[in-house]
Amino acid sequence: MSNDQVVREQLLAMLRGGQAFMPFDQAVADFPAAHMNDFPPHVPYTPWQLLEHLRIAQWDILEFIQNPAHRSPPWPDGYWPPRTTSVDSAMWAQTISAFHADHQTLQTIVANPAIDLYASLLHAPGYTIVREMLVVAEHNAYHIGEFAILRQVMATWS
Repeated sequence: MSNDQVVREQLLAMLRGGQAFMPFDQAVADFPAAHMNDFPPHVPYTPWQLLEHLRIAQWDILEFIQNPAHRSPPWPDGYWPPRTTSVDSAMWAQTISAFHADHQTLQTIVANPAIDLYASLLHAPGYTIVREMLVVAEHNAYHIGEFAILRQVMATWS
């Protein structure tokens, strides 16, 4: 196996989780709908708002990789939904579905041997796909862990 294939497999494993951190699907599994808009103690956002933040940040990195004309949302407010937003089960499911779709696209990029993971992005010298995938994996791992802790604090594990 070539070094390139090894790196691709390792990046895919990092993106999927389950080695050093909980996978996204395990963290969100069977989350009780009655609590998706609750504010945990001393936390300024709801479980859905945290998931939406994960979705927005991951989408932004995907767009940054694929679209040279992409402009990231303003930091930090553009990476979070409005604090007053409440959702229903359909919107919860939509956030999870959009996260999955973008996550799959990121994995498809990594798995494609025709894509040079190490080359600078044409519109962002010094930024590579490897770097962006590491940022996505790190950010997702952090907030998925945070989501799991919020579930513990909120007693929402079944």
